[in-house]
Amino acid sequence: MVERPNVVSVLQTLLRFDTTNRAPGDAEGELPAAQWIYSQLADAGYQPRLLAREDAPHRANVVVRVSGADPSLEGLLVHAHLDVVPAEPEQWSFDPFGGDVVDGCVRGRGATDMKDMCAMTLTVLLDWAATGEGPRRDVVVAFVADEETDGAFGARWLVGARPELFAGVTVGIGESGGVVEEHISAAGEPVRLARIAAGERGTMHLRLTATGSSGHGSRPVEGGAVLALIDALQRIGHHAWPLHMSALVRAQLEQTAAALGLKADLTTDDGVLHTIAELGDAADAAAFTIRASTTPTVVRAGYKVNVIPGLAEAEIDVRCPPGFEEELCAALPALVGDDVAFEHTVREPPVQAPVDNAWFEAMAASIRHADPRTVVVPGCLGGGTDAKAFSSLGIACYGFAPATVDPEGRRRSGIHGIDERVPVASLEGGLQILAHFLETV
Repeated sequence: MVERPNVVSVLQTLLRFDTTNRAPGDAEGELPAAQWIYSQLADAGYQPRLLAREDAPHRANVVVRVSGADPSLEGLLVHAHLDVVPAEPEQWSFDPFGGDVVDGCVRGRGATDMKDMCAMTLTVLLDWAATGEGPRRDVVVAFVADEETDGAFGARWLVGARPELFAGVTVGIGESGGVVEEHISAAGEPVRLARIAAGERGTMHLRLTATGSSGHGSRPVEGGAVLALIDALQRIGHHAWPLHMSALVRAQLEQTAAALGLKADLTTDDGVLHTIAELGDAADAAAFTIRASTTPTVVRAGYKVNVIPGLAEAEIDVRCPPGFEEELCAALPALVGDDVAFEHTVREPPVQAPVDNAWFEAMAASIRHADPRTVVVPGCLGGGTDAKAFSSLGIACYGFAPATVDPEGRRRSGIHGIDERVPVASLEGGLQILAHFLETV
């Protein structure tokens, strides 16, 4: 008999693996965590695969397929990443990789992004093995590397090199969605809301390159690489992108407003939607998903103060709302200008999945099963996840990594920041939601 797992203990173990992803090709890697998950699954009787690129065996992924009772049904993907962003220990009040439970919270880097989802998913699989239960349909689970960079060692590599692992899968669930939060309505009453992400802005990063003649700093010449680059950054960084509200974001705002007893006012003052201003925290990322953004983040030029450099480069974080890709790309040449070359270093178009189908309703029903008071609305992410990679296989991807409200008022916190932690009650509630969904969908 396989011992039934405890989700808190599983998360603690995962948090104690330092899977920091500092940059592409990071020397640390996810291998020890992946090996532990692999051994847990193998010992439980599954047939997991430990997979990595030949040139980076330390950047490991684990993929396992669980056969469903009805093989005629469409398959489901559950994906969660093992890597975490760096933590600066001197800024934390506890060990980022301690995995301790203090004051009702599990603490550590990755507690909410997203080793909690890894722990919940692994716990469901181990529980199935212990009880003999299982899903109605095939479920493919992917614990992946490298989401916090670009997926070149994780999801993007898997879909390119091993697409057969996802055969028959039509829908996937992963990061950023399904978390129940409490807000205050217009009447002053508490309202519980959960957003299921059904779309993401596109990630379409740029590299700008300006060239010119090198020379002595005391003998400036007209133009030059640095000034050409600065002019381009000024245009693109300050460009006022027009409002572009997709049907998904409109539904998010209208349904959220209705849940809080507000009338959705989608008119603007100075480009700010009235409804977003009224909703406050409940608007989530809507302030960003209603338009494109082009944000300069990296600038490189020169090596000595009295030398005019012949090369200047910059990188731009470009995000594109659903339905705006063509307009954005058409505007870029004029913004960059004729004196600067540019190329996309990342070009992942926006993704969307339906919200009027049985899949979305099943996720909503599982949240309401755990907390009947929760109002479930669709949402759109301002950033990106591995959903973009898996969407390239024709998989409709949703952000659904659930958690419930902590009865003592503790909150999940510290994502990409300091003192990251998740309330035990929220983690256990999320496990209840996830298990219900995977067993009933």
